[in-house]
Amino acid sequence: MSTTVLTHLTQLVTNDPSLGEGPLGLIQDAAVVIDGDRVAWVGPSSKAPATDNAVDAGGRSALPGFVDSHSHLVFGGDRTEEFNARMSGRPYEAGGIRTTVAATRAATDAQLSANVAHYMAEALRQGTTTFETKSGYGLTVEDEARALRIAAEHTDEVTYLGAHIVSPDYADDPAGYVSLVTGPMLDACAPHARWIDVFCEKGAFDGDQARAILTAGKERGLLPRIHANQLSYGPGVQLGVELDAASADHCTHLTDADVDALANSATVATLLPGAEFSTRATWPDARRLLDAGASVALSTDCNPGSSFTSSMPFCIALAVRDMGMTPDEAIWAATAGGARALRRTDVGRIAPGARADLTLLDAPSHVHLAYRPGVPLVSGVWRKGVRVV
Repeated sequence: MSTTVLTHLTQLVTNDPSLGEGPLGLIQDAAVVIDGDRVAWVGPSSKAPATDNAVDAGGRSALPGFVDSHSHLVFGGDRTEEFNARMSGRPYEAGGIRTTVAATRAATDAQLSANVAHYMAEALRQGTTTFETKSGYGLTVEDEARALRIAAEHTDEVTYLGAHIVSPDYADDPAGYVSLVTGPMLDACAPHARWIDVFCEKGAFDGDQARAILTAGKERGLLPRIHANQLSYGPGVQLGVELDAASADHCTHLTDADVDALANSATVATLLPGAEFSTRATWPDARRLLDAGASVALSTDCNPGSSFTSSMPFCIALAVRDMGMTPDEAIWAATAGGARALRRTDVGRIAPGARADLTLLDAPSHVHLAYRPGVPLVSGVWRKGVRVV
C-alpha cells in the first residue's frame, strides 16, 4: 500500500484533544499522512515524514468526514405537493408517511437501490463519509426485508424500522402489527440489520409498545436506537436510556428529567435540524443538553417527507444559528458525535489508527461552514484513504 501526505492545511480538526488545541484538537499549518485506508500520522506540516505521494492543500482546512447517523433513504416517490402545501399554508390530506409507503411498495429493487446510491453520492460530495439508513417505508415482512437488503448493499450501518408507523394494513389492529414487527418481520429483517429503531410518539407507538419492540430486537442481537420526543413530551428518551439505546433521535420536547437521563447515560441525543426547518416546528434546545453534559450528535434525517436534505453543512449552519450551538460544538456533533451515536471509534476523528476519512474545505477554518451557509465549501473528500471527491 502506498502512503500519501496532505500538507499545508491552514487548520486541521482532529477531534483528539491530545493532538492539538481544545476539544477539537486543532492543529494549525498541519499535515496528515494516509497509509492505505488508515491515518498514520498527524502534526505540523514542517515535521511531516516522507511518503510515496504528496498533496498540497494550498491553505485549505480539513476535518473528519461527517458521520450521518440518521437517514431514511430506501423510499420511492416524493412528497413535493405535501411540502408545497405546508409551506403555502394550505391543508393537504395525501397521507404523509403512508404516501411514501405506497410508492415504496410499488418501486422495483433496482429503483430503490438507485435512489439510495443517488442520495448517498449527493451526501458524499458534501463531505459525509459514514451513513446510517433505515427501513420503515415497506411495513410488510417482504418489503421491510428487501429494504434492508438494499440498504446493506450501500452501508454497514443499517437499521430495522418496521415500527415507523402502524402499517395501513393493520389500522384496526395495532397490537397485531406489533406482534408482526416483533415476530415474523423481525425474523426476516434481523439478518440484514445492525440496529433496531421505533418511532415512540403519539400516533405511532406508545412506551409499552416501543419497549416490546426494542426488547425483541435486542434479544435477536440488534442494537437499539429510538425516535424520541419529536412532536410532544413522552416516554421515548427515558425508555431509550433504560434500554441503553445508542441514541435518542429528535429530542425536541424534553423535561428536566429527560435531560438529566441523557446527561448521565451513554445514550447520545441526536438532533435533526432539517426536520424543524422543513416543518417550521420548534427547534431542539441543544444548549440545554450541552450545558447539562449530554453527548449531542447532528444528523440530516434525510427523508422525503419532513427533512429532504442530505447536507450536513446545512445542518451545522442551522444548529449554530437556531439551536444554540457554537461552531466548534456543531462540528464535533456532526463528526465525533455521529460516530458516538453509532458506537464507532474508527470514524469521526483524524488520528493515527482511525479510518482515513477527511473532508477538505475551500476555507481557512471549519467555522466557515456556519459563517458561509449554503456555499459549497467542500473541495475534496477522502473515504477509506481514497480520494472520492
